[in-house]
Amino acid sequence: MFAPTKTWRRWHRKVNVAQKRYAMCSAIAATGVPALVMAKGHVIAGINEVPLVVADKVQAFQKTKEAVTFLRRSKAWADVAKVYATRRMRAGKGKLRNRRRVQKLGPLVVYDQDQGLTKAFRNIPGVDCIQVDALNLLKLAPGGHVGRFCIWTEAAFKKLDGLYGTWRKGSESKKGWNLPMPKMANTDLSKLLKSEEIRKVLRAPKKTVVKSKKTKANPLKNIRAMLKLNPYAAVTKKNAELLMAKNIAAKAAVVAKKTGKPVAANPPPLHGTQARARTHRSQSWLGFFIESFSTCDCSSTADAPGIRATSSPPLMNRKSGLDFSICSSSSSMSSTCACTHLMS
Repeated sequence: MFAPTKTWRRWHRKVNVAQKRYAMCSAIAATGVPALVMAKGHVIAGINEVPLVVADKVQAFQKTKEAVTFLRRSKAWADVAKVYATRRMRAGKGKLRNRRRVQKLGPLVVYDQDQGLTKAFRNIPGVDCIQVDALNLLKLAPGGHVGRFCIWTEAAFKKLDGLYGTWRKGSESKKGWNLPMPKMANTDLSKLLKSEEIRKVLRAPKKTVVKSKKTKANPLKNIRAMLKLNPYAAVTKKNAELLMAKNIAAKAAVVAKKTGKPVAANPPPLHGTQARARTHRSQSWLGFFIESFSTCDCSSTADAPGIRATSSPPLMNRKSGLDFSICSSSSSMSSTCACTHLMS
């Protein structure tokens, strides 16, 4: 929970021991990479090498003057000067709670034996001291960002192999722990991919373009897909439209008879789905098929079962001037009309 602060607040999180050791090894390794140290913001342009390892006599310093002289001679004072330059007033109410100023962090001095070293460095802003047996991840990677500038004493640096082991020898103080192995010995991936050893074992690139498989059309929505499955669907759809038009005409005749008004010369306008269906049909190849089917000039059209020439206006064909609707006749089918075969 966030607030208020109570004694039962969950302050700590359990982390596996192996994960903590792996993180510590990673943080120690990052202190030896100049790019990561500079990316952290440390000024190490004048340092001869990273990690910076000094003689053990630094552990015997008693005075701050000696520590300052040592930092100046080792070209590490530039990082301390950066700390002085970044001291500023804290934003917010922390100013009222005895933490008025904030500043960046400077070098971390890692020692083996404290012979007065902590007293010599404790008054220099930004400089921290830590014993090699009690390395703290919050000191090596403050804020979760690896790459802090570390100054190691010789004894402390030699003690790392015994604490965390090597790739061939296990740790002396941590049972069953070896130094983690890197996944890649050479991390220059672009150089590896361009090397001749890898290029000569690769196959030739495929230059053919593989087209993706088309999505299967829904026959209930796609008339082309429906006609592939059921060619008679076009006839069924046309019959349904003819029947709907016949019902509309019959209803209009009943209304005209009751009201005493003449039947309208033009059919009532279609709305909604019917209008959209008619528009789509007239613009599609199926509409062309239906229009061609409706313009059959068969001489036996009036006698063929399934089609009958009528004079009612709802389905007046634009080409022939004839109108076709459902025929109730059950007489024999003429063999001279292809459209009659389809309709039956």
